[in-house]
Parts: sequence; structure tokens; C-alpha cells
Amino acid sequence: MDTVLRLTNVNKSFGEHHVLHDVSFEAGRGELIGYIGPNGSGKSTTVKLMLGILGNYSGTIEVFGKNIEEDLVSYKRKIGYVPEVLSLYESLTGEEYISFLSSVYELGNWRDRMQELAEIFQINEALTTRISGYSKGMKQKIAIIGSLIHNPDVLFLDEPLNGMDTNSVAVFKEVLKTLTRQGKTIFYSSHIMEVVEQMSSRVILLKDGAVIADSTVEELKNNSNGSSMEDIFNNLTGFTSGHDLAAKFVDTLTGGETIESEK
Repeated sequence: MDTVLRLTNVNKSFGEHHVLHDVSFEAGRGELIGYIGPNGSGKSTTVKLMLGILGNYSGTIEVFGKNIEEDLVSYKRKIGYVPEVLSLYESLTGEEYISFLSSVYELGNWRDRMQELAEIFQINEALTTRISGYSKGMKQKIAIIGSLIHNPDVLFLDEPLNGMDTNSVAVFKEVLKTLTRQGKTIFYSSHIMEVVEQMSSRVILLKDGAVIADSTVEELKNNSNGSSMEDIFNNLTGFTSGHDLAAKFVDTLTGGETIESEK
């Protein structure tokens, strides 16, 4: 594997609270990694460390064999990020927002790439409209375009399908496939296990701040007796399935009695 990103024995604490415990894994060129875990597992903390947003950790995080702490500015030019909760400059138009990001990355000819991406995501006609007037799905699309405008080597996506319609989701999946074929490394975080299963070449699962699984979906299925990614997640994390919770809820409401439908 042509390693792009490597974490080695990464530990992180907030005061007395130890959040990450010797987290180690590698990500190769052209991999789309499903990075998942229950709430409080340390997933978001790990992503923030990989983004260079958080510091004061032990262990090493390397990109292309170089510790990211040595030159964070240069490193951040190599990565793109779409957060779960968007923070956009909504007083700007879509084009002005992309122009601003392009100036931060010191890009020269960015307009052609913006137009190409806007056409792919079908928002080219909205580029001259203020972002405040965008729908949730359109805001998601302009955030994705912003994360791709500088052609990053590594892309971090946190619930990137939020607010997107069925057609846009299909387009975005094809974009991700194209990016991996181009050798881009993608970290994909989502609570929608079906999407993780469909998209990921590999899955890394965190629980209580430690990596408890790092394998392909097929290998995870074979090793955990799970028929789906949701089953695997529940089996490895000890979570009760949604079906079981729903059944328990119905039992509570009915006192265990069977509900018969009216004829």
C-alpha cells in the first residue's frame, strides 16, 4: 500500500479525561475509508487531530512520511474537509465564497474548476446568489465544492449527504469513485451504515477511544457474523439494534399484548 496518512500510538486527553488510547492506522492512496464509531468513541477528536485543528497529543500523525506538526500550513493545503455542521459565509454569493477560499489557498486559475464542479453538482446558476438564500442541499454542495477547489490529496467528509436529494447523492457517489481512481484518500464518517457499506473500501471502527476493527466490509462480515454493516456495528460495539429497541418500545406501550389490526 502506498501510504498517504499514518497515525502511530496517538493519545489525547482533555484534563483527566483520556479520549484516545494508542490509536494507530494507515490510509493508502486511492482508499475510501469508512471511519465510524458510536457517540463519544473519539471519532470526532481523531478527525480534528488529523485536520490539525487540535494539538497537545502524544504519538505521531504523518502525511507522505512527514509529521504534520512540522509544517501545518503546508499540510492543510493538502487536505479538504466537509464538516457535519457547516460554517459558511452566508452573506457571500457562492462564487465569492469559492473565490475567498481560492485566495486562502493562493490558487491561480480556479474559476474553471469551480464552474466544472458547479456543473457536476448542478448549482452553476446559483453561484451569483447569496448563500443565505440556498437550500440545505445547495449549502452542502457549495461546501463540497469548497473542499475540492484546491484538489486536495486527502478529503475528510462528515455526514456529507445531509440535505441532498436522491439525484445529488448518486452524483456525489460517482464523484467519490472518480476521486479514489485519481488516487485521492477519503475519510468518510457517517451514521448511515448502508452508505458506509456501499462506499468504503475499508472500515475503521472506534469504541471508547480505541480502534476495535480495521478491515474490509467483507472481512468484517465474515469475522463478526453480521449480514450488514449495521449488524457489524451493533455486534462490535454492543449496541442494541433499532429493531430490538422498537420492539421493546411497543411492548412497553401495549403491556406485552399483541396489537391486532382491524378487519
